[in-house]
Amino acid sequence: MHNANDWYEVIKQKDYLYIVRERLDEVDPRYLTTYTNIYLILGTEKALLIDTGSGLFPLKLVVDELSEKRELLVINTHSHFDHRGSNDEFKTIYIHENEVRNASMPFDISILRDSPKEIVNRYSSKNFEYKPPTNVEPLIDGDRFDLGDISVEVIHTPGHSIGSISLLTSKGDLFTGDTAHYGSMYLPKKKNFPIILNSISKLRDVCDADLVQEIYPSHEDYAVGRKLLDDLYDGINNIENIWETKEKYKFLRAWILEDENFKYII
Repeated sequence: MHNANDWYEVIKQKDYLYIVRERLDEVDPRYLTTYTNIYLILGTEKALLIDTGSGLFPLKLVVDELSEKRELLVINTHSHFDHRGSNDEFKTIYIHENEVRNASMPFDISILRDSPKEIVNRYSSKNFEYKPPTNVEPLIDGDRFDLGDISVEVIHTPGHSIGSISLLTSKGDLFTGDTAHYGSMYLPKKKNFPIILNSISKLRDVCDADLVQEIYPSHEDYAVGRKLLDDLYDGINNIENIWETKEKYKFLRAWILEDENFKYII
């Protein structure tokens, strides 16, 4: 894979929704995650890009072609490396106020030097450092973006990180970022489990209000149902039942446990 067209898989999910997918395991398999899902919502007046991926290949040209001449807004669901890699290609990035400082500074990704994938040598031109965007704007819970015929609401869902957010469209699409997805779930320390459980409960309440048609996580399977939230809530809530099976994972300095739905990284 030597260019953006080879690297990104572009999927037209709906008339107004594209998924720009990349292989995180081809960046570094040590993160135990296969896919990163970047989402592009097309309104009649504006387009909204959710996250900017790993930054291994340029993203903006791909997004510009899909969004045509619409004004583009860019939101980070949080400030981890696989969600902000191409931030510097865009003038303004929106992120929750708790992570504005992180997103405003250069970000050291030298840990990727040791990836078993040679493709990460592309980062050497950036000295294994992400440059920040020109401008970072804060978000808070309840903020709303009008794209024309579609509106998008910000839901603060901390736990995975202090400023993690989810996004809900007026058409019933719920983008959960890293707050909920199948596969490898990165959780906070056990003492902070109530924080992420509360965030998942908040999203389940949104589903109970019949505001959600489909759920689009930032990793692995997409267009899933409310069952994801139920499975994750129950899994975290009952993690004591499998706690004795935990194993150390040196690379991430974490414990790893598994059940039938998730690999929990704590």
